[in-house]
Amino acid sequence: MKKFLDEFKQFISKGNVVDLAVGVIIGGAFSKIVSSLVDNIIMPIIGVILGGVDFSGLSITFHGASIKYGLFIQNVVDFLIVAFCIFTVIKILNSFDKKIKSKIEKEQKEQEEKEPEMTKEERLLTEIRDLLKKQSKEDKKTK
Repeated sequence: MKKFLDEFKQFISKGNVVDLAVGVIIGGAFSKIVSSLVDNIIMPIIGVILGGVDFSGLSITFHGASIKYGLFIQNVVDFLIVAFCIFTVIKILNSFDKKIKSKIEKEQKEQEEKEPEMTKEERLLTEIRDLLKKQSKEDKKTK
């Protein structure tokens, strides 16, 4: 049992699980806000524009079964608002991500331009030059 609890503690303390839990809680609260916005503000305004229609009460009774298509319409509007909000947040995050990647690439290019890497031949020629300078200095000392 202790091993199980230790594994659970390790699992729950991982960052992704906590982030997911926070996301679910905030998502639930956001859903309630959007539902209230749709039910109490948007749909009544649309109902007034359409001639005083109360969407929450729209239904058809068919062989004793009530088909509440008005509530379905409200839920569709609710979904569209949530989907639009999520789309907007993702667009903003992607925009930030793109700007950051662009900045990193620009800095890398600038760094490469500042410090051009020597080719194998250039390194070899530099070594030969340095050796010749050293040899020349030694020759001058011995004379």
